[in-house]
Amino acid sequence: MNMIVSAKPLHIDVPVKMTNVRTVYSIGALAFEGDLPASIFHLQLIEGDIADWNATSEVIAVFHTNAGHVTLHDKSYNADRNVATGNPYKKLVEDLMKRGVQVELCGATAKVHGWGNADLLPGIKVNTDAMARTTQLVQEGFVKITE
Repeated sequence: MNMIVSAKPLHIDVPVKMTNVRTVYSIGALAFEGDLPASIFHLQLIEGDIADWNATSEVIAVFHTNAGHVTLHDKSYNADRNVATGNPYKKLVEDLMKRGVQVELCGATAKVHGWGNADLLPGIKVNTDAMARTTQLVQEGFVKITE
């Protein structure tokens, strides 16, 4: 990450440290910080915090609606997005999964787009649909973050 470092002192008034993090990120569209999807930046940020805190965690990212394409492998991404660049988010998603984030695709989004499991990056899980999955996780005590 290329973060701007301020020469000005910054005092943290509300320091946060947790021992257990259970969050579900509902990602229905991509908003950007420069060229980086903010949702991916935020997932990187919380994974860094979790590592710093040495906390246990369950972090689940559910991509759906206008963000489902983030989960596609290069060939399927190119076909879906009418480009020849490959999936520009592939390495970011793979890194998040290596760091412990469970990445899921909404099954309803996949059906609408005609995607099958073979179209997805390795390790992506497909759920019934994003609304049912986020409801299930919130009822199990996960904090829902909408991106």
